[in-house]
Parts: sequence; structure tokens; C-alpha cells
Amino acid sequence: MKKVEAIIRKSKFSDVKEALHNVGVNFFSYWDVTGLGNEKEGHVYRGVTYSTSDIQRRYLSIVVNDDFEEVTVKAILESAATGDVGDGKIFVSDINECYRIRTGEKGGETLN
Repeated sequence: MKKVEAIIRKSKFSDVKEALHNVGVNFFSYWDVTGLGNEKEGHVYRGVTYSTSDIQRRYLSIVVNDDFEEVTVKAILESAATGDVGDGKIFVSDINECYRIRTGEKGGETLN
């Protein structure tokens, strides 16, 4: 099993959610988060410079079976990209075990 964690623009969340559902990823958790990015300059709007150092993002946590890792990452990459600085990051890590609390069963079948 794999844990796919993604930090994306809040404005792209609906697109990412739809793309994940289209590839069969129907369960994940998400949080609103704030972070710091590489962009050092502020944006100017009507003559006023606004700081962009604190960036509002959405953090997704998705656990999938090994065979769903590639399609999950691809769905996020294609639906979250704008081509601009600050599109986000995806992290993939191994999950050793998963348990379904209701029944006590364990393994990859608990993700269905």
C-alpha cells in the first residue's frame, strides 16, 4: 500500500477531487493548510503590494493499493497543474499495514 500526500492550490481542489473519483479513488482526507513557498516577491494589485509568503493550500492524504499509485499521482498532476510557481507537491510513502476498525480485518482489502 502507498500513502500519497499532495499539497495543492485550493482553487484546484474541485478539479483534483473529480479527477481522483474518475480513476476510482473515492476516499481520502483533506485539510486546509498554510505554508511558505519559494516565491519571494509580492504581487501588486492596484498599486498595493501583497505578501505571497503565506500561501493558502489544501493538503490531501490518500492511501491506495500499490497498483493505484501511478494513476493516483497522474490524476493529481494533470488536474492540479496551472504551470505557475506554487502548484504544489506530491509525496509518496509506503504503508506497512491497514486495519478496518469495524471488523478488525487487515490488509489492502480494507481500502475498498
